[in-house]
Amino acid sequence: MIKRLKPKSEFSRNVLTLMTGTTIAQTIPIAISPILTRLYTPEDFGVFALYMSLSTIIGVVASGRYELAIMLPKKDTDAINVALLAVLMTFLVSIFTFLMILIFSKHIAALFSLPPISAWFYLIPMSILLIGVYQSLNYWSNRKKRYNHLAANRVLQSGLTSTANLAMGFGGFGSIGLVLSSITGQLAAAISIGIKIFRENQNIFGHINKLKIFALAKLYRDYPKKSAPGALFNTLSYQLEIILLPILYSSYYLGLYYFITKFVNLPKLFLSGSIWQVFLTNAGKKREDIFTAKVYKQKKLVKYTTLPIISGLFIYSDVLIVLFGESWKDMTLFISPLILSMHINFIVASFSLFVLINKPDAEMTFNITLALTKLLSIVMSFYIWENVVYTVYAFSIVQFVMFFLLGSWNYLQLGKNIFFFSRIYLPFFIAALLTLYVLNILFSNETILTKMIIYAFINLIYLGTIKYARL
Repeated sequence: MIKRLKPKSEFSRNVLTLMTGTTIAQTIPIAISPILTRLYTPEDFGVFALYMSLSTIIGVVASGRYELAIMLPKKDTDAINVALLAVLMTFLVSIFTFLMILIFSKHIAALFSLPPISAWFYLIPMSILLIGVYQSLNYWSNRKKRYNHLAANRVLQSGLTSTANLAMGFGGFGSIGLVLSSITGQLAAAISIGIKIFRENQNIFGHINKLKIFALAKLYRDYPKKSAPGALFNTLSYQLEIILLPILYSSYYLGLYYFITKFVNLPKLFLSGSIWQVFLTNAGKKREDIFTAKVYKQKKLVKYTTLPIISGLFIYSDVLIVLFGESWKDMTLFISPLILSMHINFIVASFSLFVLINKPDAEMTFNITLALTKLLSIVMSFYIWENVVYTVYAFSIVQFVMFFLLGSWNYLQLGKNIFFFSRIYLPFFIAALLTLYVLNILFSNETILTKMIIYAFINLIYLGTIKYARL
């Protein structure tokens, strides 16, 4: 009995550490968002969103995904060589990207209807390098279970970025101010965690060896060959709309969409990454043990988040308009489809099995399918309706269906039937939709304060019931 409880308490403790850092890190930009919407325009955020999208798409694969292999070697001396391999790969890709931007910057600017020479283009390689380096340092810290370091770094990055955003905003820098603020936070986080790792592992760095790096690159070659393409398509599937909205519509709608997704994705940002990082420690265990860890925690996540998140559609639009002003009112048009697709993504991705059961081929297949079906939905909806709201609904529905299928596939891999995930998720999802429907019928004309009280009361009763009745 004691042996079973100990891992659970350790899991919860580690998740809580990461969640604390993530919560503080996400709370800082949320707190200043009402100020930022009065310092920057939707167009400014649209340009920044495009910058971050291009940086992220390249940055997530710049390391060849070798950072994932940092978790695998039994010896730290091998793991440190894998980490250096990932950093070197990132450096080379950053240089190559800079050369491509020098050659094609005018063509890229024309595609997105931007000025012929956009200064922020030339900062993309810097963000790519920082993303790749930080990923490698992050996985090393995860290997060493330095969750306190990871939590502190998230707070540092968020705090510096937010402070710079305010300073640049009051200085009237516009979109380039958002870009420079992001780089400031990334650089500080990478330096901070790098110093901590060096201080704690100085004896390990003496084991870095060029021949060993080449040998490990060959040993883990499936990561750049299989995992990297999958990760690229996975990132593309989330960034497609960021790239296509300014081409098909305008940077104004991109800015609105980008800003609303920051709030829609808060539950995922607060919880999903922290849960998955700790759940990743189950790598190498038997599938029966993975199933035991997964099903208990995923059921709990579904029970405690589905009704509060989805029924929140009852008040979200009113709250956002009050916070950010009438000039940002149009962004609430996107909130319903995004909330629904985010929630199932959050539930499934928090316990993804691709890495744990070593299925890079399956991950790549899923990500390619998601990217292509999402692309098809965006293009078709544009040509059929030419309406940005319908386009958001179209790709959100595709994303919901794909993650529902992925949730079912996960349990198939653990020896369960295809309906196992449905029985976990659908009852709570349907109940949340029905609750939302009833709330809108009965109380849609109430004041925002009354709505918030009703929403809080219903969810407090619900959460108290499932906790104390052990449902």
